Amino acid sequence: MFCIQCEHTIQTPVAKGCAYSQGMCGKTSEISDLQDVLVYLLQGVSSYANLARQYDIVEPQIDAYVAKAFFSTLTNVNFDEERIIDFIANAKNHRDRLKQLVENAAMLAGDALQPLGGAADFDISIEKAALLQAAPNAAVNRGLAEINEDILGLRLLCLYGLKGVAAYIEHARVLEQTDAQVFAEFHRIMALLGQDPTEMDPLLETAMAIGHLNYQVMEMLDRGETSKFGHPAPAKVNMKPVAGKAILVSGHDLCDLEQILIQTQGKGINVYTNGEMLPAHGYPELNKYEHLVGNYGSAWQNQQTEFANFPGAIVMTSNCLIDPNVGQYADRLFTRSIVGWPGVTHLEGDDFSSVIDKALELDGFQYDEIPHYTTTGFARNALMAAAPAVIEQVKAGNIKHFFLVGGCDGDKAERSYYTELAKAIPQDSLLLTLACGKFKFNDLEFGDINGIPRFLDVGQCNDAYSAIQLALALADAFECDVNQLPLSLILSWFEQKAIAILLTLLALGIKDIRVGPTAPAFLTDNLLTALNEMTGLKLITTVEQDLADCLAVH
Repeated sequence: MFCIQCEHTIQTPVAKGCAYSQGMCGKTSEISDLQDVLVYLLQGVSSYANLARQYDIVEPQIDAYVAKAFFSTLTNVNFDEERIIDFIANAKNHRDRLKQLVENAAMLAGDALQPLGGAADFDISIEKAALLQAAPNAAVNRGLAEINEDILGLRLLCLYGLKGVAAYIEHARVLEQTDAQVFAEFHRIMALLGQDPTEMDPLLETAMAIGHLNYQVMEMLDRGETSKFGHPAPAKVNMKPVAGKAILVSGHDLCDLEQILIQTQGKGINVYTNGEMLPAHGYPELNKYEHLVGNYGSAWQNQQTEFANFPGAIVMTSNCLIDPNVGQYADRLFTRSIVGWPGVTHLEGDDFSSVIDKALELDGFQYDEIPHYTTTGFARNALMAAAPAVIEQVKAGNIKHFFLVGGCDGDKAERSYYTELAKAIPQDSLLLTLACGKFKFNDLEFGDINGIPRFLDVGQCNDAYSAIQLALALADAFECDVNQLPLSLILSWFEQKAIAILLTLLALGIKDIRVGPTAPAFLTDNLLTALNEMTGLKLITTVEQDLADCLAVH
């Protein structure tokens, strides 16, 4: 195996990347190799989907499948060998179908098709042994002997950024939001990466194209969530348990949460969110359920302790799954959609009766704990509604700076930086946050500035779209460029969705972003230098130095 896509990547003085029998995430070498085969085959599907569009051939089912299957290869999503092989078999069928459709159309048009090469011609047998034997030809570091590490790093920046986009495409599709132009651009980039490009400037342009594409997808996702569940509004969320039977919902999928809430009405079961599901409490069509009683636990890396102590059923709706056998809760864990772990019950369709039965069978919480609250729900509409008051306080000199401190959480000790940063942000500044990195400081009290909360939880990772809308509104109000605002972005990354959002911010021209706690292992020193020269992107240093630098610029 060779995997270098997340912050847990093994790094030694002589090599970077997980290349042993098991990755740091718990993914075995066989699962990793099978996922490489799947990704390469999906690039082949996209090669024909891209060419097919020249003949006005569009297969929406295949479009959706490629993004969904690609999503299954993100960090901490699917560890189930049988389901990965099934993804591969379906991908091969889709590619062969598109190839036949294109060849028929070309024949009718009198065109002579040239071999596409690369991933498009990747021929495999759908048997485990054959797939593993083919894996070296599909590995993400294939051809490294012929190219330098900077080119490989750029390819991986694009590949991993596009994985994040695929995840958001699938989240949007679940909410009935699709766009033919989005799929066309997605296939174009997938096809390009399947040809193993070797030039730096086109790859940098591709990275920025991925950022622009992700901005479109986040807009689709925002539209899907707000049209179905209403616009989020600020909501206080209890972070402590209450007595009663219990179901915990983790991941990102609001539709699954809604179905669980509907199906548990009147059954004496309390429903809790976990991790990136915390912002669900801000949506009116979800918050209206009285048995959505609060949030249990914190970020994904703590689930082996927190899930083990949760006395109810647990549903994992999307990424962030880690080995449930460590805490011995696999028998009451249920996976959905693209998520999978061997031996864990996987749910198809919208019937959650097995989850409900398991919750009723278990003890639940025996007593109420003393409530402790955090506030979420400061997404696009809430931020825009507050913008006039914020602008007034800025003009009056009461608000002097904005800090967006968001992104992924993780278990590295260096991440204490984000807690200390939040504590040290000046009292005349607002702190915006999103994604699960908020759990480093969302239990702290930040107060307000003349009625405007200093701490604004914007939502899930994809709600970076809401933060961008606020920045654009402020820039318009003050008749300046976004980069002239007293705004500093200090981000944390762990996996591929964070890479997609970073590329979006860079593509939109936002400068001087700080990111940490460490640089992605696939980015070489040369690439970090190039990105710094292009965009001002830099790594975090110390809280004191970064705060001083941020405040000195504006």
